[in-house]
Amino acid sequence: MTTSFALLGLLEDSARHGYDLKLAYDRRFGGAKPLRFGHVYRILAQLVRDGLVVATGVEPGAGPDRKTYAITPAGVTDLERWLAEPEEPQPQLQAVLFTKVMVALMSGRPAAEYLDLQRDLHLARMRELTTARRTAPPRDALLMDYQLFHIEADLRWIDHAAGRLDTLGGSAM
Repeated sequence: MTTSFALLGLLEDSARHGYDLKLAYDRRFGGAKPLRFGHVYRILAQLVRDGLVVATGVEPGAGPDRKTYAITPAGVTDLERWLAEPEEPQPQLQAVLFTKVMVALMSGRPAAEYLDLQRDLHLARMRELTTARRTAPPRDALLMDYQLFHIEADLRWIDHAAGRLDTLGGSAM
């Protein structure tokens, strides 16, 4: 799901061929796990089917014809909705948090506002878990400790990222 929104964010900048889109994704988000070409085209087909992306042209290439894809107004609306919704705190959420911050930065949207919303949701979840942990059986308390430590790590990252937004703005492109 996150990959779809990252691709929408990349298409919002400019229309692209699937090949260019894959390279741009890998450069910004791929890290140790780049996308497979087949996965990019499967996601593009779903986005076209859902009316979030349109094929705007076809160019002949050395191999198969290359379609150019562009985001639709419905795609922009869907992307804005996704960026505005904080994620439920959970372990290994950092990849989604990171992707949202990068998409917000590269699209000129207010990443600081997203981080503030996310921080508020994390703090609320920490309060709930801390209250529940006081009366929980030991095994449940241990699971709650696990969740609390992960949320705490996310909060440290959120604060770190918020402090670096000024320097990240230019390098996220």
